[in-house]
Amino acid sequence: MSRTRSLVITALLAVVAVVLAGCSSAQDGGGSGDPRTIRVALDWTPNTNHTGLYVAQQLGWFRDAGLDVEILPYNQTSPDTLVANGAADFGISFQDSFTYSKATGADITSVMAILQHWATEIAVRADNSAIRTPRDLDSKTYAGFGEPGEQAKMAAVIKDAGGRGDFQTVQLGTSAYEALYAGQADFTEPFVAWEGIEAQLRGEPLRTFRYTDYGFPDAYNVLLIGNSTWLRDNPDEAKAFVQAAQRGYQLAADDPAQGARLLSDANPGAFTDPRLVQQSSAMLAQRYLKDERGRVGTQTLQRWAGYSGFAYDSGSVVGPDGKPVTRKPDFSTWFTNDYLSPAGAR
Repeated sequence: MSRTRSLVITALLAVVAVVLAGCSSAQDGGGSGDPRTIRVALDWTPNTNHTGLYVAQQLGWFRDAGLDVEILPYNQTSPDTLVANGAADFGISFQDSFTYSKATGADITSVMAILQHWATEIAVRADNSAIRTPRDLDSKTYAGFGEPGEQAKMAAVIKDAGGRGDFQTVQLGTSAYEALYAGQADFTEPFVAWEGIEAQLRGEPLRTFRYTDYGFPDAYNVLLIGNSTWLRDNPDEAKAFVQAAQRGYQLAADDPAQGARLLSDANPGAFTDPRLVQQSSAMLAQRYLKDERGRVGTQTLQRWAGYSGFAYDSGSVVGPDGKPVTRKPDFSTWFTNDYLSPAGAR
């Protein structure tokens, strides 16, 4: 065999090896044209707080952004923990739970405000004539969820209404609503655009009290959060995902009927009463999804410092060592608007 022919054969074999390696990589999901997998942890079973994610999925906006988005089914582990530990890249969270998770060192950042205001309220049975304001909740029984900070919030609202902030707590989780309906508890804290509507539809109407009506600071009740390290290492994928989700929530805000339909289509059989999804979607679009300019997703330092500052002032926030922390952090480092569409999602 001549040296020239030997070199040609060697070169051809090298090319074949590269092609085969490329085919293997593509089959394994590592090809450059393959969509990037993004894992999103839900805080609960699908509901209208999640509509934007399902809209973006159903209309192919994640796919168009080069992403394969996997919406993880809810389990007992909080999204804050799943995202902080890297078991999910993004998750649904809340400003109150985020505040306590972040204080303990959770590696999470809020990338989008899904709801611009508190969408939970103090609720009592509508036929309970003895409770007309939160002041009347002194010495009553609160059906709680075991979340850090919920008792400090309830006590503050009761005090702001003129009471002592002195009440009993039983931790019941989702059984809290049934306990309230049955008269086994006096008040609880539902999402008015879900459990509040659900109670009305089942003939168990509630009377609710907004925290902010009594001077309590407003908050971003529902957030989209990301793993801080992942965000830093994957800025392009992060922006693509957040902007597609933002676009989905903007559609839900502008056309709640279509948002409700797409949410239901994505979760066949999940909702026994379509009126719940329709009415909830309409309420969120009217009251909670949009900021003052009609956009979704935006966050401000003022809103973060308001409620989260209260949490630190209340003494209920603890650090990684389990000891109370009162020195406030720089809240501007807890959130970012950098991944949102600068021109809006319309």
